[in-house]
Order: sequence, then structure tokens, then C-alpha cells
Amino acid sequence: MEDQNKNEELNNELNIVFRYLVKKGVPHSDAEDAVQETAYKYLRFSDSIRSSKVRSWLVRVALNYYYDQCRKNKKYILNLEGNMEENKADELPELIILAKERREELYRLLSKLKPQFMELLLLKYESELSYEEISKLLGISNSSVKTNMFRARKKLVKLYEEGNDGR
Repeated sequence: MEDQNKNEELNNELNIVFRYLVKKGVPHSDAEDAVQETAYKYLRFSDSIRSSKVRSWLVRVALNYYYDQCRKNKKYILNLEGNMEENKADELPELIILAKERREELYRLLSKLKPQFMELLLLKYESELSYEEISKLLGISNSSVKTNMFRARKKLVKLYEEGNDGR
């Protein structure tokens, strides 16, 4: 019974890692590969991982695996489509196009930020994690998350205003 609970917990954590990778712009198939490799490494090294750091360890291993694969294959893809919610049949095509353009503009601005700031903003607003969850995931203090989140938002606003001539 205990093994079954551990497997369920691991599956839940791996699902969170998968969703995080996809939200970060990793193509679906590459995210699946990274999560599968991460699960394998977790099973091999689970004895040496502190239980309080499991999620952050899983995310870091998955990201490192993906980055390694990108370097090996020389492919750098940002999936700007993301996981856009299914378009409802009653939405006007103009609204769908505008939403897609806003999303692309947001990702363009995010890509100009420091990777640390981009990651924080995606974790908070795309993955809808709390500051506490983000701090545990990244292995930094809650106050560091709040401070860097403030800086990231401020920089994003500045980039937006520069791109729109201060409008």
C-alpha cells in the first residue's frame, strides 16, 4: 500500500513537471521525453534526494535534460501557441486572432527578460503557483521570490512601454 501511495505521489509530481515544461514552451513530445527520463533518474537516485526537495529536483533534472537535448540537436523551439484553451465555437475569429497576437507579444517580451525573471513569471501566472510553491520549487526563500517577482513585473512593464512608445 505504501508503494502505491509513493507511486501516486510521484505521478502527481511528474504531471506538475510536465505541465510546467509545456507552459514554458517545450514541445509536447520533448516534454514527455524529459519527464520520462526524469522519472527514470528519480527511481535510480531516490534514496539520495531529500523529500522536501523532490519537486525542485524533478523540475531541475527535466529542464537540464531538455536543454541537453536542445544542445545536442541544435533545436531551440519556443511553442508560442502554448496550450491555448480550445477556441469556443461562438467566439469571433477577430477575438481569437487578437488573443493570439497578445499572447505572442507577451512571449516576445518575456523572452527579452533574464531567464530567471521569465521563469518566475511563468510559474506564477501560467502555472498558477503560489509564492511558497515557487520558493520550494526553485529552492530559494519566499522573500527572494517576492523581490524578484516585483523586479520581473517592473522590467516587463518597462519593456512593454518601450515597445508601445509609452502609451
